[in-house]
Amino acid sequence: MGPVLSTRQGSRSAGAGQLARHGTAWHGTARCAACLAGAASQGGTGWHVPLSSHGACATFCQRCWRLPRGRAGAAGAARGERSAPKAAAERGDRLFPIPGDSVGHGRLQAGTRPSGRPLPLPPGPPRMWLLRLAWALAVLGIAAGSGPSPSPTAPPPDQASIFADLTPAELRAVRTFLMSRPELGLSPSRGGPLAKNTLFLVELLPPKKRLALRYLDQGGPRPQRQARAVVFFGAQAEPNVTEFAVGPLPRPSSYRPLRFKGGRAVPFAARPMTLLEYELLHRTLAEAMEPLYRLLRDSTGFWYHNCSRHCLTFSDIAPRGLASGERRSWLILQRFVEGFFLHPVGLEVLVDHRDPDPRRWAVQRLWYNGQYFSSPQELAERYERGTLAVARLAEPPFQQLFSSYEPRGRFATGTPTEVHGAKVCEPQGRRYRLRGNRLEYGGWSLAFRLRSSAGLQLFDLRFNGERLAYEVSVQEAIAFYGGHTPAAMQTKYMDAGWGMGSVTYELARGIDCPDTATYLDAHHFYDADGPVRFSHAICIFELPTGVPLRRHFDSDFQGGFHFYAGLEGQALVLRTTSTVYNYDYIWDFLLYPNGVMEAKVHATGFIHATFYTPQGRRYGSRVHSHVLGNLHTHLVHYKVDLDIAGTGNSFETMDVRFENISNPWSPGARVVQPWLHRQPRRSERQAAFPFGKALPRYLLFYNPHRRNRWGHPRSYRIQHSSHAGRVLPRGWQEENGISWGRYHLAVTRHHENEPTSSSIYAQNDPWEPLVSFEGFLRNNETIEDQVTTRRHGAAGTELGRGGCQEPPALVAGSAVPRAPLTAAVPSAQDLVAWVTVGFLHVPHAEDIPNTATPGNAVGFFLRPFNFFDEDPSVASRSPVIVRPLDPPTFSQLEIQRWTPASPGPCVAPGPFTYNGTYRQE
Repeated sequence: MGPVLSTRQGSRSAGAGQLARHGTAWHGTARCAACLAGAASQGGTGWHVPLSSHGACATFCQRCWRLPRGRAGAAGAARGERSAPKAAAERGDRLFPIPGDSVGHGRLQAGTRPSGRPLPLPPGPPRMWLLRLAWALAVLGIAAGSGPSPSPTAPPPDQASIFADLTPAELRAVRTFLMSRPELGLSPSRGGPLAKNTLFLVELLPPKKRLALRYLDQGGPRPQRQARAVVFFGAQAEPNVTEFAVGPLPRPSSYRPLRFKGGRAVPFAARPMTLLEYELLHRTLAEAMEPLYRLLRDSTGFWYHNCSRHCLTFSDIAPRGLASGERRSWLILQRFVEGFFLHPVGLEVLVDHRDPDPRRWAVQRLWYNGQYFSSPQELAERYERGTLAVARLAEPPFQQLFSSYEPRGRFATGTPTEVHGAKVCEPQGRRYRLRGNRLEYGGWSLAFRLRSSAGLQLFDLRFNGERLAYEVSVQEAIAFYGGHTPAAMQTKYMDAGWGMGSVTYELARGIDCPDTATYLDAHHFYDADGPVRFSHAICIFELPTGVPLRRHFDSDFQGGFHFYAGLEGQALVLRTTSTVYNYDYIWDFLLYPNGVMEAKVHATGFIHATFYTPQGRRYGSRVHSHVLGNLHTHLVHYKVDLDIAGTGNSFETMDVRFENISNPWSPGARVVQPWLHRQPRRSERQAAFPFGKALPRYLLFYNPHRRNRWGHPRSYRIQHSSHAGRVLPRGWQEENGISWGRYHLAVTRHHENEPTSSSIYAQNDPWEPLVSFEGFLRNNETIEDQVTTRRHGAAGTELGRGGCQEPPALVAGSAVPRAPLTAAVPSAQDLVAWVTVGFLHVPHAEDIPNTATPGNAVGFFLRPFNFFDEDPSVASRSPVIVRPLDPPTFSQLEIQRWTPASPGPCVAPGPFTYNGTYRQE
């Protein structure tokens, strides 16, 4: 019996007389001789730098390491992550050690006080706590956490473990190895100057698909385990960012650059923000705000320069500028109280921090209460002269601050809320199995990992042993805003650039996930000097859906019934969260017993708010006295690498059209009826469905060579659950960085050099993105499963599609080659679906204090469509069938079930009962 929703009340018993019956590579140039020799010996591609002879190559500049340009290098590219402790740092959050943990071990939490009481700073230099204590997030490894009952874990199967995240030991080994290489010249991430070489990110570099499938399906060699390492080379004349493949793990001994098509290096200005840069930015802002001390103190009761209790903090905006190469950030100043996102004070500051030397950073513009100023001094002088329109804010209350979670008010009905509500329980234990990173449930099996760069990633998704998808993964999440203030109109968040996959904080038992869930830890190496452990970052649980998977009541239309049958609805949930600055994303993958998979994301957390002005009303809603909730559109992008009954798939759409025909059984009459219009999609452009045009209702991926029992091609369907729309006109500046956001769905052929649709660099350089999704479609490749004609030449050689020659075939008993002939040979296409979902959010008063999850969830389903011969959930032993034994009296019923008669005391003390009659009394 699966999990059930439990309440304290028992169930009502139904009648007597019931009988129970249980059913039985690198293409570059190098300066040193070792590099040149290695390149020559390996043809200039894919070679490992010999570490014993590499000493002369001491720097890695754009001239020496000329990486090929492209839209999706083998490592997807690092774009500017924003971790939550790191985001706390950039905003001005104070972070304190949790009691019992040393500061050096990374377990920190935001300091809290009731409602609006300002949070005190710990001793030390002003606001240095921010980045000295807030650890950065880093690459991930998963370890099982403890649960309320024995954890259903075991040693990982060898096959699934090729997709497992790097362990803490592997993460440390990669760092130790790279730090030991003198030619890299790496320094610790913490402290020191900004102009230095640092290791920013380490995470698993997944094996190439062809190598993984050869291992999984053909017994081939196990793919070599490698890490992706992102290095910031800032200590040189031409700074850049370079990504490396490091291996073999667990004992790395070599590395090679990962490349983007076209040879383009990652611009240094496109790199993600680091805690060190935020610390230097804080110092610059503190110095710049000194002339505004009186204005801020008098108008808000808080200030930024040299504060200890009534402190201001800031939220920073991206992209950082108006063109590639810039690094200028608008900062929103806010009062640091609980929910400080909702407490702007009316001051926004533009800081240019492109130069590696922070002494050259400068404030360029300010916006205060609807007016622009060229310097802090100009704004201060206007205030002192009394010619400034001052926005005076009331002192925040000590308790029940509007931005806090503290209860206030009463429900009109008076029904109790001070007692626990319904809970999930597992009456006979867990019905899923977790072995390392291999998850099994009913017919389902899959491998999973949690990327620091972008989040959850599923591999080798199978039902009853048949692979349905090689990969299903989150690629990117964006929120593009509009507003009257400069920060609001500049806000175009691309959350992979803020460490979307690394801000996976602890899930609260009984709130974020049921008490019965299995909780897993994660380890990230992101902007840190070692792996950081995130407790209970992932949870897995079986969830009662609250609605039957299927049911039927077969009435006799005389007050009784012939039978009742139903199958309780349950799904297995794999969940994590990303707290990206103000927003919290809840990421779910759900597995249903009938072969349906659902990918879903809920949006919650604080709205991104700016200071209210009358002109701002056309960009959102006024949600408090001085707060405007700005309109924005959320888009989320997924990669779905489908392998429906094999890698050779085709794609078609299906919808309804109407026909007007003569009525065959009534001469002279007409019949208008629907019929199915199928449209094969033969090229990538034909399979790209832009926003603004109707999306066909059936999107079918099928294997044309495999059919079910009834003669239909075995298919799966993508079904959107979304009301997404365009965020900007096509090709307009920042829109180039999210060209995937032009389409509901796009289908491309699989290519190893197109692993991701976005990168961690797009946030800070969306104008010239390193990964251009539109480039995936530009060559408009065929996606149709074609039949290729092969021709045998006169000399007996067989000429294939690529013109490769094969040995001549001989006629049996003769040395004479065969005569020329032709043969039809299927040529399979491996297809990838790129799915965009989202919604428009116009904030409203009910978003205070937080955006709620109901109505703010989007996603898609993978649904079987003639893939099986019948609903595969018939294999479940959870149905209940009730048949009357003595109609029409219905005094005796036969109840057939294959699970225990009672789910146990966590639900109700009595067994299942049923009556089924509906007679007038």
